[in-house]
Amino acid sequence: MATVAQHMISALQVSGVSRVYGLPGDSLNGFTDAIRRSGAITWEHVRHEEAAAFAAAADAALTGRLAVCAGSCGPGNLHLVNGLYDAQRTRVPVLAVAAHIPIGEIGSGYFQETHPEELFRECSVYCELISSPQSAPRVVEMAMRAAIEENGVAVVVIPGEVFQSRLSGERWSGRPVLPSRSVLRPDDSTLRRAADILNAGSRVTILGGAGTGGAHAEVMALADTLQSPVVHAFRGKEHLEYDNPYDVGMTGLLGYASGYKAIKEADVLLMLGTDFPYTQFYPEDAAVVQVDIRGSHLGRRTPVDVGMVGSVKDTIDALLPLLSRKADRTHLDKSLKHYRRTRESLDSLAVNDRDRTPIRPEYVAGVVNRLATDDAVFTFDVGSPTIWAARYLTMNGRRRLTGSFTHGTMACALPHAIGAQTAYRGRQVIAFAGDGGLTMLFGELITLLQNDLPVKVIVFDNSSLNFVELEMKAAGVVNFGTDLKNPDFGAVARAMGIWGRRVEQPGDLEPAIEEAFAHEGPALVDVVVARQELTIPPAVSAEQAKGFTLYAIRTILAGRADELLDLVTTNVARRILD
Repeated sequence: MATVAQHMISALQVSGVSRVYGLPGDSLNGFTDAIRRSGAITWEHVRHEEAAAFAAAADAALTGRLAVCAGSCGPGNLHLVNGLYDAQRTRVPVLAVAAHIPIGEIGSGYFQETHPEELFRECSVYCELISSPQSAPRVVEMAMRAAIEENGVAVVVIPGEVFQSRLSGERWSGRPVLPSRSVLRPDDSTLRRAADILNAGSRVTILGGAGTGGAHAEVMALADTLQSPVVHAFRGKEHLEYDNPYDVGMTGLLGYASGYKAIKEADVLLMLGTDFPYTQFYPEDAAVVQVDIRGSHLGRRTPVDVGMVGSVKDTIDALLPLLSRKADRTHLDKSLKHYRRTRESLDSLAVNDRDRTPIRPEYVAGVVNRLATDDAVFTFDVGSPTIWAARYLTMNGRRRLTGSFTHGTMACALPHAIGAQTAYRGRQVIAFAGDGGLTMLFGELITLLQNDLPVKVIVFDNSSLNFVELEMKAAGVVNFGTDLKNPDFGAVARAMGIWGRRVEQPGDLEPAIEEAFAHEGPALVDVVVARQELTIPPAVSAEQAKGFTLYAIRTILAGRADELLDLVTTNVARRILD
């Protein structure tokens, strides 16, 4: 008669799970021992449970399959929380196994006692305590089903002794828990109302997000029929940017002026699978049609005239026959022309600026983009690396891109890369790491070495919490508390046994990245980049302009005029010389 943990491993295996990310602990011993005995599921050892949850999130996001992470009782599984929030808000299927203290001690204030079923409730679609061996089969199956069908996090809380309890195999169904497949689209009358609005519009703009995944051909057909520019939110980048003659770039804080303008000048906005949160970037007077697989998300960012519940692919298939093909390309051509100018302006920054130092971060991103493989997987830290990934990584239908798009947490680039490389051993995985984000989970560099993961880490080293400084400038606040005193990250990597290099001169950048990419194992390139780089959003409010003026005045009054001079030198002098 097998243990509950052994039955769990069998249930995971038959459902397609082949690995578990985690860190061992005494309350988890029954589970990890069952993995050891199985020989079919690997234990992907990390140095911090937060990294385990991040890795599982990236694994699930990239493969579309259930990923699993685990933590021991108390502090062990609490460390999972931030990574699980990231998975939950990215809407990817992750099962978290949270070991618990002995059943008889729950409620007594026992050593390492917490209440995981309460703590994980907000970052999960399902969270339950398995209080007896008999309840384990049903709870485990329900948790897996919830994670897969709702694309979210499911948590099973299991006291250590339950893992090791014996249970008859008859109680376990042995059937795989796999995602269902459905056709999901609005009814005919709703489609007709949406078609009437789209047919009447003379300036229709499409805004697409993560929900356009798997629907590239359908979105292109729709844009062709409507003669519509296509703007993407960041999570729509990998799905919509490539092979797209209607592409006018991104909108939002990280986006381009062309994407912002195409939306603001529209008389009809068609939102496809996006929950783009920034209300200031929506049009004021346009009619809005929105498609989302979740009805609760319709109209929550901007009022909609027609809301449609359905998958983007199925909904477009049903909508296209109701649309009249437009002949007028004025709005589209104007938007494309603006995008070409915007793109040229952005690309002009991604160059070696006469060997001036510090190196421009745009140049770093541009070189990586050019040298990366056609099927590379990119991860990025929240902060300024997000901007460079958004603006300078080119998607082609084979490359993948994942990050903390909605939760927006630091420290995710490296552990996301761990999950990506574990899932795709044969592909190049590149992490755009900030110096602040990298050092939060610095120990995971050792995971690369221990697990033989050839991740390439590009560190944007500006000795600061750079994006926080930009937010302070916009708010009129003198930068404070954002300095980072960094080591030579290349030397630290070498001390760990990882290929490492520090780059301070622009002429050394491309050879260093080429060598890192050619190296068979993990590699880290520490690039010293300009700190005072202004990453201006496509729309600057009067309040932000006022804030920046106040920042300049207050910085001078604080006796830090040299900081302001550096800012001007980095962002203005180069353009004057050009």
